Amino acid sequence: MTAQEVKRKLTAILSADVKGYSRLMGADEEGTLRTLTAYREVMAALIQQHHGRVVNAPGDALLAEFESVVDAVKSAVEIQQELAKRNAGLPTDRRMEYRIGINLGDIMVEGEAIYGDGINIAARMESLADGGGICISGTAFDQVENKLSLGYEYLGEQTVKNIAKPIRVYRVLMEPEAVGKVIGEKKAKPRQWQRAIFSLVVVLIVVVAVIAIYHFYFRPTPRPIEVASREKMAFPLPDKPSIAVLPFVNISGDPQQEFFSDGLTEDLITALSKVPHLFVISRQSTFTYKGKPVKVKQVSEELGVRYVLEGSVRKAGDKVRVTGQLIDALTGHHLWAERYDRDIKDIFAVQDEITKNIITALQVKLTYGEQAHVMGKGTKNLEAFIKCLQSLSSLHTHTKEGNALGRKLAEESIALDPGYPRPYVALAQTYILDILLGATESPEKSMATATQLLKKAIVLDDSEPDAHSVQGYMYIMMGQHDKAIAEAERSVSLNPNAFHNLSRLSFVLLNSGRPEEAISVLKNARRLSPIETPQAYFLILTMAYRLTGQYKEAIETAKEALQHVPNNIFIYLQLAATYSMMGRGEEARAAAAEVLKINPKFSLEQFAKTIYLKNKVDKDRTLEALRKAGLK
Repeated sequence: MTAQEVKRKLTAILSADVKGYSRLMGADEEGTLRTLTAYREVMAALIQQHHGRVVNAPGDALLAEFESVVDAVKSAVEIQQELAKRNAGLPTDRRMEYRIGINLGDIMVEGEAIYGDGINIAARMESLADGGGICISGTAFDQVENKLSLGYEYLGEQTVKNIAKPIRVYRVLMEPEAVGKVIGEKKAKPRQWQRAIFSLVVVLIVVVAVIAIYHFYFRPTPRPIEVASREKMAFPLPDKPSIAVLPFVNISGDPQQEFFSDGLTEDLITALSKVPHLFVISRQSTFTYKGKPVKVKQVSEELGVRYVLEGSVRKAGDKVRVTGQLIDALTGHHLWAERYDRDIKDIFAVQDEITKNIITALQVKLTYGEQAHVMGKGTKNLEAFIKCLQSLSSLHTHTKEGNALGRKLAEESIALDPGYPRPYVALAQTYILDILLGATESPEKSMATATQLLKKAIVLDDSEPDAHSVQGYMYIMMGQHDKAIAEAERSVSLNPNAFHNLSRLSFVLLNSGRPEEAISVLKNARRLSPIETPQAYFLILTMAYRLTGQYKEAIETAKEALQHVPNNIFIYLQLAATYSMMGRGEEARAAAAEVLKINPKFSLEQFAKTIYLKNKVDKDRTLEALRKAGLK
């Protein structure tokens, strides 16, 4: 967007998202998606009814604009009242509560898209709201104070992320008894303002004098930098440079740019993960800090790493600003810091430059071949890059709807850049998921299509780790265990820090009759993701413990998994089989009952088709144990 094309206007912004959305999705993806879709339709209708416009609705978030602040607040109140009625009919743990923030601010307009701090402030108001509640900024409050039958609670001036000045914040009180009240707000009496200003000036003079005296006469030593402690770290430091890459902050003021900033972060993690001389924490754990005001010391001690990379991204039109800084948490020193102001088409060069600077700062030496491998073969087409990321995100829902969207996005990414390997891998995964989800009429045809797509990705870039990893998984499904191990090990050699590739290697080893090795790989993998561990880890580890006769450990692992994903049918299947093998029939039947509660149409015959164990005895023992538990 050039300076001549920038249009500005003053408008009311409504920003909303779901409180505890990740928990809801983890418990019941399909049910949460149905509720989300229904609630979003309600919100869109009420926004339109109050003369507003939905600008964007990615994931669980929603952004809308109104010409009138009064209309925006009225719409928000009616949304919360209507959703409260609908939630009353749901179990407590399945209720979907939205948080809403409203701001009146100046924004930039480009076509149907809007940008600017006005949007950013609305998003910050939303983050301060309770589930089912509404917070508004001071500029919005000034417009609605006496115009609606509502009350307000003044929450004071709040310092919010990426906004230079503190913002006045008010909580909307929707209860009838609160109408007309403004709680917590203290205003100076009309004749006291002169005295207040005079007192303030006197205080400022005294403060300046005290600072000057201390500076020139006592010269106090600077406050020491808050550094991490080796003794307080949750895990011992690895024997090679260890780093956590925090999610780069999107300061564009546009929620649509989240995929862009997250994509930059993920690519940096992927590039650094390929360096064999580094220990890199996986995205699953570092992204738990997204949107949170955390200190480098905290990150270092919780993840057990010495170095932390943090940064920000601001994208506007065809320009982008990226900042980054690498910090040694044990000393507090900045090893490297840089700001890049570039054309958007140069963003991939910026990624490569940041990666090289970090490797240099950590004094890691790479051979020529390693340098080429670390940078890999990506794309220069930004739209293809974003669509590929969106495709992979959709696949992670493991639903038929998410898989269909993931396929569409992967195909669009390939059309934009046929020489880009990653979307071919994403597209291949959609055909594999079709088989696992029972969404294909011809599993053989889907498998053949996935095979061709993975071959294409490997031809384009033989050093693409995920292509080899997914190929290994697919060979297991085809019963070709030796080939599966070779591909999975190749993947890990190309990216030794990728949790998901290590997880697939453990799956391959488990099914190839080597469960002890699978356990060892998984335990090493978890160190790369100590905070947020994917459910596949628990499932494979439970199976491996069961197959090696470590029933107590299998039960403990399964119960830990259910704390993270309480409605996972596969974990309950493992519990039922394990209890049955231990001769604990009552507990086995209870676990089997949970399986049928989740899927009343469960078929043991269909489930048997998804067991890929090389050892037929292990497969037969598993099925017999499930029959004894009462499953058919």
